[in-house]
Amino acid sequence: MTRKKILVTGGAGFVGSHLCERLLNEDHEVYCLDNFFTGQKQNIIHLLDKSYFELIRHDVIAPYLIEVDEIYNLACPASPIHYQYNPIKTMKTSVMGAINMLGLAKRVNAKILQASTSEVYGNPLIHPQPEKYWGNVNPIGERSCYDEGKRAAETLFSDYHKQNNVKIKIVRIFNTYGPRMHPNDGRVVSNFIVQALKNQDITVYGEGQQTRSFQYIDDLVVGLIKMMASPDSITGPVNIGNPNEFTILELAKKVIQLTQSKSKIVYEPLPSDDPMMRKPEISIAKKELNWSPSVCLDEGLEKTIAFFKSVL
Repeated sequence: MTRKKILVTGGAGFVGSHLCERLLNEDHEVYCLDNFFTGQKQNIIHLLDKSYFELIRHDVIAPYLIEVDEIYNLACPASPIHYQYNPIKTMKTSVMGAINMLGLAKRVNAKILQASTSEVYGNPLIHPQPEKYWGNVNPIGERSCYDEGKRAAETLFSDYHKQNNVKIKIVRIFNTYGPRMHPNDGRVVSNFIVQALKNQDITVYGEGQQTRSFQYIDDLVVGLIKMMASPDSITGPVNIGNPNEFTILELAKKVIQLTQSKSKIVYEPLPSDDPMMRKPEISIAKKELNWSPSVCLDEGLEKTIAFFKSVL
């Protein structure tokens, strides 16, 4: 296999670090670009002595020049706590980051993948969510900086492809969990595991009947790489997620069971614009990429719990 030069923006983040590791294991030359707003050096410190790995401290809001064959554009805070901290910066990261990376891809004739999100579907009126669904998004809500930033990035990718023949890939990532999640990122899996390991009350919003589909990080990384390797005619968007659906209350009970915690479940009011349903329709990924998730929730949670035990 030909060794490729690959740029991963947001490469020191939760998803990016796993992707960098996998690409290095496949004998590629990997350039990890991150501004460390939510990315952490400890996520990639074990890669720093690899001959074909290079760490670049840079913010995608500013242009960056490098000769590469492929670009994975993952740079953007992805948890509500982080992307709502500075919503204008979040929007800039999605939009200006996309413009800068697409400009780079155009200049050096690189193939480029956009890590979009299931949040483009908003609080969906269709269940499960297929790629043809346009979504139900509040453009001025607390989550809008992320939702609309990612939607705008998809538009930019599509237009660079139509107007400038840039080779693009768009994936819509659904809830993903696993080792290297930030303990304080506010996401439901990390929240529940941290609370359970500390025997604290587990906070469930509403009555816990809202549903989510949880994908283990290894499955996502395989999906990203398969999408990048697919024929140029497959541009996406393609849903990458696990269609097995659980209520938030079911997840809380499962985490308590697996951690053997003494935690009790407490209920808080629902946050604004919190989606009531989230489940990917993945027939396109199955057909075009020969991809479907293989890690069940219990197996993935056990690995994630082991990670959090080691860092708490």
